[in-house]
Amino acid sequence: MTSPEPEFLMICVAPNGARKVKSDHPAIPLTAAEMAEGAVRWRDAGACMLHLHVRDAEGGHILDAGLYRESMAAVRSTVGDDLILQITTEAVGRYTAPEQMAVVRAVEPEAVSLAVRELIPDADHEAAGEAFLRELYERECLVQYILYSGEDLDRMRDLRRRGVIPGNRMHVLFVLGRYTRNQESDPRDVLPFVERWDAARDGLWSVCAFGRREAACVLTAVGLGGHARVGFENNLHRADGSLAADNADLVAQVAQGGRLLGRRPATAAQARDMLRLFR
Repeated sequence: MTSPEPEFLMICVAPNGARKVKSDHPAIPLTAAEMAEGAVRWRDAGACMLHLHVRDAEGGHILDAGLYRESMAAVRSTVGDDLILQITTEAVGRYTAPEQMAVVRAVEPEAVSLAVRELIPDADHEAAGEAFLRELYERECLVQYILYSGEDLDRMRDLRRRGVIPGNRMHVLFVLGRYTRNQESDPRDVLPFVERWDAARDGLWSVCAFGRREAACVLTAVGLGGHARVGFENNLHRADGSLAADNADLVAQVAQGGRLLGRRPATAAQARDMLRLFR
């Protein structure tokens, strides 16, 4: 079950991800300067949050506290507090759970996304995961838990029931299409998640989707009371199939669709107020 649709729609922009480079699209931001320059357009298009990946000198994915601080400072220099800056801990097969936790502790970000299956993959990781998540909770870090499947959802609920994950209500991201053929999402992929999620009891939920039906997928979620993450991390095309000029194109079309569904794009200040209630 879901609660009635909230008035505001949080749109998070994911402008680069861990893998795409300039050969995929010339507007993929890879440097702190490019991230700062793009942040103005993404905010103006309707985003309230920036899902931040940083890259090494060769353009590869890296979890590095210094590079995170550099990129965050650059973005703050252009948009101030107008975007919530959410760092990623994505492993991409390179980083262990202790390494993921170490970078978050070093950066002390306002917000972070954590994949349950990476951070606490089994019982042996529960004690360290519980201590880490308690630190974030007490520091009032805005944590978003990434869920790829119904099994992930069941495991998160079990961890919460046993106190490994603190707090009464979560902010989660349902990832659509990560393990489907050619990573092409379908709007129907959201249904198995939302049928098992009660926003009033469980917390806020957002959706991201792989492939050219990204907008259709996230707007289906918006119509059901969820929130959206869009950007070049998962998709390079507008809803009409044409190549997007920039991440702002993808944000703007979701903002427009949200308004048609009675959901106004949230500012960063409004999003902060919402997220602090669901932790």
